[in-house]
Formats: sequence, C-alpha cells, structure tokens
Amino acid sequence: MTKKKTGVLLINLGTPDSPKTGDVRRYLTEFLNDPRVIDINAVGRTLLVNGVIVPFRAPKSAKIYKELWDLWGGESPLLTYGIKLRDRLREFYKGDGIDVEFAMRYKNPSLDEVLGKMEKVGYERIVILPLFPQYASSSTGSAVEKAMNIIRKWWVIPELKIINHFYDNPGYIKAFVEKGRQYNIDEYDHVLFSYHGLPERQIEKVHPNLKCSDCTCPKQFNPGQESCYRNQCYQTTRLIAQGLGLDSSQYTVAFQSRLGSTPWLTPYSDQVVEELAKAGKKKVLAFSAAFIADCLETSIEIGDEYQEIFEENGGEKVQLVESLNDSELWIETVKSLVDNQLK
Repeated sequence: MTKKKTGVLLINLGTPDSPKTGDVRRYLTEFLNDPRVIDINAVGRTLLVNGVIVPFRAPKSAKIYKELWDLWGGESPLLTYGIKLRDRLREFYKGDGIDVEFAMRYKNPSLDEVLGKMEKVGYERIVILPLFPQYASSSTGSAVEKAMNIIRKWWVIPELKIINHFYDNPGYIKAFVEKGRQYNIDEYDHVLFSYHGLPERQIEKVHPNLKCSDCTCPKQFNPGQESCYRNQCYQTTRLIAQGLGLDSSQYTVAFQSRLGSTPWLTPYSDQVVEELAKAGKKKVLAFSAAFIADCLETSIEIGDEYQEIFEENGGEKVQLVESLNDSELWIETVKSLVDNQLK
C-alpha cells in the first residue's frame, strides 16, 4: 500500500518583520483588522483600528518590540522557534514522504506564500496544526479560516486534517511541568498561571445561553463546553498544577493583554500581581501556558512589566517560566499530535 504524499502546516500568530515603527504598523494593521480579533461591525472596526489604535499604538509597540528583539539576540523568538520546530520535524520525517512547513497568520512567512508553495507540490493530504493549545476564534479559528480560504481556491483540494486544540494533551502538559520543575517551587510564595485574555463577548458566543459570570469552569471542567477558551485554560492549569503537586490554594489563574474598555476575562493578571505583592508575597512563579514559544506577552509583559508592578507594591521577584520553545519533549509532542492524524 503506497503512502499518501503528506504535508504538515504549522501556524503561529505572527510577528512584525522588524521592530521598526513601519513594520510594526503594518503588522498591527493586518492583525487588528481581522474580524475574528476585533469582532465589531466592519465600519466601526476600520475606523477604530486604522484611525485610533494603530496610529497611536505602533510607535509605542515598536519600542517594546525593540526590547524583545534585543533580549533575544536581535530576532523574534516566535519566528526563531517556529523555524526550529519546523526543521526538527523535517528531520524526524525525512524519507517518509512527509514535508513540514511553517507559516504565520499575520505577516511572514505568510500563509499565502507557504500554501502557494504547498499547492505546487500536490499533496494528497495536509495536516494543519495551529500552535495554540487552547482554542479561540481569534487565534485558531482565524488561522484555520485563512488557510481554508486559500485552499478552497485550489483546483485539487487534498484531504485535510485539522488539530484545533491540545490544551489537555499529556505531552504538552508534561513539557510545561518539566519547565516548572527547573525551579524550586517551595521557594515561591505563589504560582500565577497567566493566559492571553479575550473579551467576554467572544467567550459567550461559544455558549450564548450562559454568561461567563455564571459558568463553573474555574472550579471544574465542563464537558459540554469543550470549545470554550476559558474552560480549556482552567483545565490546562489543573493538569499542570497536578503534575507539579500544587493544590488550589497555591496558584491563581488570570488573563493578560486586554485591549479597550469592554469587559475581558477576569481576573486581570496585572491586578493579581499587584494584589499578591500588597498581600506580602515576595516571590511569584509565573507560567504562560497559552504560548508555546516566548514572545512579547511572556518575555516583556510578564518578565518586565509585571516585575515592575510587583516591585512597586512591595514584592521582589516575578520569575517567568520560559515557554516550550525548542525543548525536546515539546518537539516530540508535536510529532505525536501529527502522527495521530496520519494513522
């Protein structure tokens, strides 16, 4: 029996081409004009993004991206580790008739460019893996939608396999547990699990008859809401905490990176950090398990900005647990996720 000619497409969110203001402006323009990211009417989104957010935010964001680039040797870690992951998987599959590609939802390497290359190869089967552990319409949903909009125009559409989450995958959980074990948790007063935030309205679109304020997912996993980002974040946390031997009194789940004045998922990470310091906590260990590679939200927002907030309010150290990046267990986990789709 002949093997199907197979392509694997890894997708991450995106990064500016450089920390220069012009490149950051172009990145933010593409990112924030996505209707799955800012889900308001098209006219309002265009005016808000292009007339208010991007002009004012791009110069400030460029300075922060410059800090990130400098911290990581003049490169974007999100791009660096995406390429490393792609190359390691290529080594694993060498000789098996399986090709691996990596693309960004926004900017480069673009999905248009990478999928254009894949179309010419003529794969019989493509496995699409958005590198977001927890499903959200603004991340996984957007990446899959963009890929499908490109592929649907092909004359020959191959068999498609889509992995839309892996929040509870044992390898993914174990990889973060191993990262956490590099630190002596007994030396820390508290553990923070900080996930990227989302507007509550986006969560409630998943379960329109249930408000976030009435949901019990902070206390237990709700099987009927398996596609709910918040539900998945809390379950990821419980599994990592279990692997580290933590009880619920030793950690807090919070959400970072909010934008605008509408209600976002609470509690807010920056406020939790401030409250922990005011409560007399001196050392906090912080996980950011929504990100499989370090980026602005981990290295700068948690590593620098939250450290500053913590110190200003009497704390001493917010220790960021680095993301999975190119750890061997993480790379093996990705291969296992793909292999499960090829059986």
